[in-house]
Amino acid sequence: MMFQMDNSPSPSPTLASSLHLKKPPTKTNILLLENIAQTAVDALREQGFYVETMASIDKETLIKKIANFHAVGIRSKTDLTEDVLEHAKKLLCIGCFCIGTDRVDLDAAQRRGIPVFNSPYQNSRSVAELIIANIINLARQIGDRNKEMHNRIWNKTAKGCTEVRGKILGIVGYGHIGSQLSVLAEALGMDVKFYDVEDVMSLGNCKRVKTLDELLKISDFITLHVPETSQTKNLITDREISLMKKGSFLLNASRGSVVEIPALVEALKSGHLGGAYVDVFPSEPNGNTKDFHQELQGCPNTILSPHIGGSTTEAQDSIGREVANRFINYLETGSTTGSVNFPNVSLPYGVGTHRLLNIHKNTPGVLKAINNILSVYNVEGQVLLTKGSIGYLIVDVSVETSNTIKEEISKLPTSLKTRILY
Repeated sequence: MMFQMDNSPSPSPTLASSLHLKKPPTKTNILLLENIAQTAVDALREQGFYVETMASIDKETLIKKIANFHAVGIRSKTDLTEDVLEHAKKLLCIGCFCIGTDRVDLDAAQRRGIPVFNSPYQNSRSVAELIIANIINLARQIGDRNKEMHNRIWNKTAKGCTEVRGKILGIVGYGHIGSQLSVLAEALGMDVKFYDVEDVMSLGNCKRVKTLDELLKISDFITLHVPETSQTKNLITDREISLMKKGSFLLNASRGSVVEIPALVEALKSGHLGGAYVDVFPSEPNGNTKDFHQELQGCPNTILSPHIGGSTTEAQDSIGREVANRFINYLETGSTTGSVNFPNVSLPYGVGTHRLLNIHKNTPGVLKAINNILSVYNVEGQVLLTKGSIGYLIVDVSVETSNTIKEEISKLPTSLKTRILY
């Protein structure tokens, strides 16, 4: 459902601070976990928000703390499940300072009127560069030679080592990371092919193949760049690995559920695969530890890293700025642009008005009930969109009538959250 009306002047929809909007007196508390970049902390504090940072937090402590915060930011270790969100009575929004949102129960957040924001593209270059580095490392067996040197073993050998020039790189998932990777790989002289379920345009000389099986059969290197979905769970099993060339290589920096680890271990130990690079695992610790066990440990020419694909200073700084700006735009203007579980809504600012936000259940008759209330007042701008179980309304009304309208809309049985911004 979509309804939009705008009678207001149309300045550019920038951050609320640039328009010098009068902020409500209530203090906004934001909790940032998992060492989120200082760029985010600085941006939020510059807007006058109270920001508390923590490196890590256990579930029991999180449940106690989250009740006092209006926004919370996480990366890839903290779970915001339904039982956690149940205690987050003041929570207005969630930020995933990373690509994935799988640590958040998106449906539970939506039902509670909490939009979730992420940064799907800012670390693409960092991941692509790491894959390029490990394609070369695998081709030259650098992982094994490095391990030997640390154990005082001098083993100078060229057996099984090759250049990557002229080799076929098969990319599974040709999104922002996959496409950037293809450009870098071509610069090294690689012949790049890709498979994607979506109809996407290829860059450079990269060519699409019709099926995953075809890509597996022809490639010297297979690299995975897919989201975590029911369709990608165990995408690579013993069947798929058996289709790969003998001596070829598998790289996974996408999600740990995509590859069936025992099948990969068997292929490495048997020599069917020449090596592997794995950055993500089916089960990962919630914090740094000196006791991490994984079946892949000890496999020949196998390079492992602790989920650091996007962990560069540049990527984290960019992610910090992007998600912090999503917070600021939502908290101060109501814009949900970039939200993964909410209708993406924004509205140009009115002059001399108050902005009212209403999140409500998406049921028949809601629009009629809201418009019945608004019909007797002067409305400067209005937009309403729905997604899933909820609808989201932004409306600009006169300063004199805003409190009355808020009270009337709040009383509707379908309303979940109603607030006045300014």
